Amino acid sequence: MSVNKEIKRVTTHTLQEFKENGVKISMLTAYDYSMARIIDGAGIDVILVGDSASNVMAGHETTLPITLDQMIYHGASVVRGVSRALVVVDLPFGSYQGNSRLALESAIRIMKEAGAHAVKLEGGGEIRESIERILTAGIPVMGHLGLTPQSIYKFGTYNVRAKEEAEAQKLKEDAILLEKIGCFSLVLEKIPAKLAGEVAKSITIPVIGIGAGPGVDGQVLVSHDMLGINKEFRPRFVRRYAEMADQMHHAVAAYITDVKNRDFPNSTEMY
Repeated sequence: MSVNKEIKRVTTHTLQEFKENGVKISMLTAYDYSMARIIDGAGIDVILVGDSASNVMAGHETTLPITLDQMIYHGASVVRGVSRALVVVDLPFGSYQGNSRLALESAIRIMKEAGAHAVKLEGGGEIRESIERILTAGIPVMGHLGLTPQSIYKFGTYNVRAKEEAEAQKLKEDAILLEKIGCFSLVLEKIPAKLAGEVAKSITIPVIGIGAGPGVDGQVLVSHDMLGINKEFRPRFVRRYAEMADQMHHAVAAYITDVKNRDFPNSTEMY
């Protein structure tokens, strides 16, 4: 049994100990009870109820349409299936930017109604006031820098971020700021591996990467991507650990055939 699986309940303190002891942090997304039970049972450290639910669960092109109520629904579903992992829920677009009071209200709703253990916000210095206000309520905050999908219309592309010196410098400064004001962890998305490694060494809080190379303190992927449920999205940073879409397709096709051929149900499958 791995060192990660033996822990009864992962907390923000656990993640800090992992970083200090050189133990890599594993993190995956989940949006429903059944998937959460499977992922938690396998020994994952952190489950992110990501606003990527907007894409993989609802079929939207971006993460922007998902609402706070919908995130609370997904968060509560996941929490009911988890007994070990730390559950972090994304604050969705429009629930925290530019209004620290709204940010606190949104975070409190996620903690109370979903039963989450922490929240995640996208951005650096521009959302400092919102993060600080949430932290005053004792709510743990995970930061998110680099490619921030809620700002997709500002960027205009999902390409790698912080390749230019000015943007890389701002990212470094934002990472230091997020640690200073009290974030317990930080996600770096789709930035050069060298830069991500530098950031992870420059701050004491755990840095979790997605498309940010191996020099960080842990990794996160969208479960539907790494399980091969989502076949359309296959960027370089995703490793496929299964081809579940193909397996599910074949299973459904076999079921249809058995029903049409009157093979299902058979004599052992009825009362």
